[in-house]
Amino acid sequence: MQIGFIGLGNMGAPMAHNLAKAGHTILGFDTQTITLEMVDMVPTPRDCVETAEVVITMLPNGKILKSVADATIQYMTEGSIFLDCSTVDVASAKSVAEIAKNNLVIPLDAPVSGGIGGAKDGTLTFMVGGPDEGFTKAQELFDIMGQKAVHCGGSGNGQSAKICNNMILGATMIATCEAFALADKLGLDRQAMFDVVSTSSGYSWSMNAYCPAAGIGPKSPSDNNYIPGFSSDLMLKDLILSQVAAEDVNADTPMGDLAMTLYKTFVEQEDGSGKDFSAMLPRFVSKPRN
Repeated sequence: MQIGFIGLGNMGAPMAHNLAKAGHTILGFDTQTITLEMVDMVPTPRDCVETAEVVITMLPNGKILKSVADATIQYMTEGSIFLDCSTVDVASAKSVAEIAKNNLVIPLDAPVSGGIGGAKDGTLTFMVGGPDEGFTKAQELFDIMGQKAVHCGGSGNGQSAKICNNMILGATMIATCEAFALADKLGLDRQAMFDVVSTSSGYSWSMNAYCPAAGIGPKSPSDNNYIPGFSSDLMLKDLILSQVAAEDVNADTPMGDLAMTLYKTFVEQEDGSGKDFSAMLPRFVSKPRN
């Protein structure tokens, strides 16, 4: 399959490389001058899409996504697939889907979970919105880049699933960090707390798979000075998207709103920018009760 890939950053580059290793022909474009093994870099986005059966994008935000869609979809082949793996607002995803449909291109919004490690290892989870036909055609690619792809419904529903998932993740990571900080101040050993919570009703992905306490549980960014697997900046972005969506549909999400506020303070005022989102733990350990 010939694939155009636009946006070859920390996530896009390993995803494209995995597709190339599987035997697909990849034409790549990025605004930065980069070289990537087994990927033929081209000078313009148009060059990337004109002969592609599938165009994959991995971009920073909805504004850039819409700009790329406006500049490229008109040159895509009828019946080809525009597969966006960025995490953007639901409204942008639906807008891009309309551009695609108007040009007889199949739109899929397919944000991912799994971070840079999942992109490199080919173990991402894809949350996919769009037509059944597109999901079926793209399944082979999802199987190469990830371990699971879930068809969530019509256009925009992939983004809806992603922001709901990450709203839960942000809130549960904060609760996990708070619990460790409280345990410290109560004199409870962290390992003992983990052994109890990880096998009890407090079980969560944040505790069991991505523990924010160094030396506890499986290896995670806390064991590497909180160098990001998933940064606090990106968590803040996703929580903001969740609250924009909640406002649009008049949904009451007080925990999501509070998680957004705490990460906003952490990133913008408490040196959290550039650190993993689990670095909230030392923040709570050092901060006294108000």
